[in-house]
Amino acid sequence: METTAGTAGNASQLERTLNLAVSLAGMEAEVGNRLKRLARTVKMDGFRPGKVPMKMVAQQYSGQVRQEVLGESVQKNFAEAVRAQNLKVAGYPRIEARPAEGDSVELEFTATFEVYPEVAVGDIGASAIERPQVAVGDAEVDKTIEILRKQRVGYEPAERTAADGDQVTIDYRGTLDGEEFQGGQAQGYRLVLGEGRTLKDFEGPIVGMKAGESKTFELTFPDDYHAKELAGKTVTFAVTLNQVAAPKLPEVDADFARSMGVENGSLDQMRSEIKANLEREVKKRVTGRVKELVMQALLDATPLELPKALIEMEIDNLRQRAGEDMRARGMNMGDISFPAHLFEDQARRRVSLGLILAELVQVNQLQAQPEQVRALVGEFAESYEQPGQVVAWYYSEPNRLAEVESLVMEDNVVAWALEHAKVTDVTVDFDDMMGNAQ
Repeated sequence: METTAGTAGNASQLERTLNLAVSLAGMEAEVGNRLKRLARTVKMDGFRPGKVPMKMVAQQYSGQVRQEVLGESVQKNFAEAVRAQNLKVAGYPRIEARPAEGDSVELEFTATFEVYPEVAVGDIGASAIERPQVAVGDAEVDKTIEILRKQRVGYEPAERTAADGDQVTIDYRGTLDGEEFQGGQAQGYRLVLGEGRTLKDFEGPIVGMKAGESKTFELTFPDDYHAKELAGKTVTFAVTLNQVAAPKLPEVDADFARSMGVENGSLDQMRSEIKANLEREVKKRVTGRVKELVMQALLDATPLELPKALIEMEIDNLRQRAGEDMRARGMNMGDISFPAHLFEDQARRRVSLGLILAELVQVNQLQAQPEQVRALVGEFAESYEQPGQVVAWYYSEPNRLAEVESLVMEDNVVAWALEHAKVTDVTVDFDDMMGNAQ
C-alpha cells in the first residue's frame, strides 16, 4: 500500500493518502458465498424457505450483498494498511474510487484521512502560576449567615411610605396611546422594591407612596425590551398601592439552626457546618482556578497542528450538549441549530488539551489510581446526609466512575505541573474568590 502525506498547497501536514485495492475475483467469490447462505433462509411468495431458486435470490439481493462485501473489503484493507504503517487515524477516512485501467482485476480506491500529531509537551519551567490562598474565619461565616437570613426574609405590614427592600402590593394599569396593552395590567401584584425584577422607571415612582395612594406616571421602555411592540415606546401607568410590608429577617437562634438542618438547634454546630461548607467551596474554586492556569500554561508551551476531523467532532459534541442544556431549562429549540463557529475556539482548546494531557499521563505515569478515585468520591459524598449511598451510586455505574477517574487524572497533571512551573502563593480576598455569589 502506498502512502503519501498532504504537503502540497494549503494541505494539512497531518493529512495522509492511501491507495487501496480490492480483488474482483475475491469479492465475487465472497458475494457468491453470501448469496448461498442467504438462499437457505430467504422467503419469497410461492416458495418455501430455502427453496427459492438461486437465480431469483441473486437477481434480488446481489446488488445489496455486493455493496456490503465491497464496503467491508475496503474497510478491512484500510485497517490492515494503517496497522502495517503504524498510523494513528484521527476521525474517519474519505474513500473515493479510482478510474479503472484496461482489464483490471482489481478495484482501486484512494483513502484520504488525517493522523494524530506528534505531541512533545513544552517546557513550563518559566510559566508563572499564582496559587490563591483564601482564609475562611468567623467574619466569612458571619457574612454567610447574613446571606442565609436574607434568603429566608419575611414581611410584616408597615404603616409608612414604601422604601427599597419593602414588599408592596399594587394594582396597575398601563396604556399606550390611550389603549391597554398586553401584560400591562394586574391586581394584587406583589413586588419587592429594589430587587430589580421590574424596570427601575416603574419602581421609582412607587418609592415614597403609602397604602391607599394612587399615582399616574409615564415610562419609556428600553429599545431592546423583550416585547418588541413596546420597545422604545412611552406608555402611561396608573398605580394604586394597597399595602406596604417591611422586611423582617429571622433571628439567629435554635429555630434558625434547625431550619439549616441542625436537628439539635446548636448554633455552634451550625457555624461549624457552615465553615466546613465554605472551606469545601473555597477549595473547589481555588482548585478550579489553578487548573485553568496550568492548562493555559500547557497550551502556551505546546503549540499543535490539530486534525480538522477531531475539531469537527468536538464541535458536534458541544452543539449537542448546548441543545440538551437548553431543553433541560425548558427551552424548546425546535429545528434551530447552533452555528458551528460559536464553538470552534472552545473545541480547539479541548482537543489540544486532550492530546497534551494524554501524552503527559502516558509519559509520566499519571493515571488515576483506585485509592485516589475512592478519596475523591468520598470528598464528593461529604456534603450529603447519606454519604455511603452517594459512594455506592458512583460505584454502581462505570460511566460515573470514569468521570471521577478523568478528574483525578487532571488533578495528577496539575500536581505534576506545579512541581515544574514557577508557583507563587497569593492571598486572595474571600469575596473576590467567591464572586459575591454565595
